[in-house]
Amino acid sequence: MPRPSISRRQFLQRSSASALGLAALGAGLSKARAAAEASLPPMRVITHGPQHHWFGYYDKLQFDPTSRFVLGMQVDFEHRSPTAEDEIRVGMVDLEDGDRWIELGTSRAWCWQQGCMLQWRPGSDREVLWNDRQGDRYVCHIMDVETRERRTIPHPIYALSPDGKSAVTPDFRRLGDMRPGYGYNGLADPYVDELAPHESGCFHVDLETGASKLILSLADVARTGVIPQPQFGIKHYFNHLLFSPDGGRFIVLHRWRYADGSRLTRMLTARPDGSDVRVVIPNGYASHFIWRDPGHILSQSRHYAGNDAWADFLFEDVDGGGDVQEVGHGVLDPSGHLSYLPGGKWILNDTYPQGPERLQTPHLYQVATGRRIDLGHFHSPAAYTGEWRVDTHPRYSPDARYVCIDSPHANEGRQLHLIDISAVVG
Repeated sequence: MPRPSISRRQFLQRSSASALGLAALGAGLSKARAAAEASLPPMRVITHGPQHHWFGYYDKLQFDPTSRFVLGMQVDFEHRSPTAEDEIRVGMVDLEDGDRWIELGTSRAWCWQQGCMLQWRPGSDREVLWNDRQGDRYVCHIMDVETRERRTIPHPIYALSPDGKSAVTPDFRRLGDMRPGYGYNGLADPYVDELAPHESGCFHVDLETGASKLILSLADVARTGVIPQPQFGIKHYFNHLLFSPDGGRFIVLHRWRYADGSRLTRMLTARPDGSDVRVVIPNGYASHFIWRDPGHILSQSRHYAGNDAWADFLFEDVDGGGDVQEVGHGVLDPSGHLSYLPGGKWILNDTYPQGPERLQTPHLYQVATGRRIDLGHFHSPAAYTGEWRVDTHPRYSPDARYVCIDSPHANEGRQLHLIDISAVVG
């Protein structure tokens, strides 16, 4: 695949103002406000209605290695839970061919927050993967986007190893029951009446052979360490897995739900075979996270470093988190979706809808200076809430030139937006 050659001038010519942007003048906002909006990095919408398009989570490879092709999913409805028979289309946008949509396949195993785990296979410029449902099981398709050759392995995937040879995954049947919007509809949890089943948990999947193995059971993890605020009848599940940059370990969030629907969370790490389990965040408060390097994890939590509120903290990958340090106090949003740009000098993040205008603000945080740079302000209508909300989930391109987000656009529903950050990060 050729390397992209679009110039900044061409990008600007094809860009539209961000959600407020130049429209601020027409809305009667102040000149200062309009100037501030006009100074935001250039942005363009790369998918359009009547179909709705999005990608989902922030820690997957959306761009191919050349930063030319951008993966996405397409659906013809919004504002309700998907049924077992609702099918989405998967495809990619060619940034060098007028943002042309290229269809790749379909899936009936998907959710609003994370789609069907569509992503590029690490180390490959041709293969993509996504989950689907066939008969009485969830599966994963692996496709060569050039030849269209496709093979299917008999197990779904979640997080891929950096070498692209294996994956770790939760039990999507249980996740569908425990956390609507993150699991799939179509297959019932066979252990629905068990609080912490032995046969359900985290699985390791060989992407070449399709073989899978249970490496962490919910029963074992529920007995590991101390469960904060224990109560009779709490029900356990796993969500949010991510390999370390060297592939030597992976993160998984261990969650349990109370009778009133509330939940608490511990962060665990383990080797890919499930050994050497560490409870990095044991206090029940862990949320969005990213590996900084193989030994450190940036995560949102609370009750650390003298801060009882939610904030962003850097933890060591040891039991108890080691020497915990707060990052970006009062500047880096404490609830957004975090990732490090290549080189670790910048943190990419976003916000949930804020203020009466319900604006979501993806932003960059410069680690060395503590400076925050907003990348746009995107209106999220009130209809986008709960399970079918649209988080921007910012994802960066391999060359760190672009950021892609999901956001409703101009009465066309959720669409993919491309932001050029090259002038910001150099």
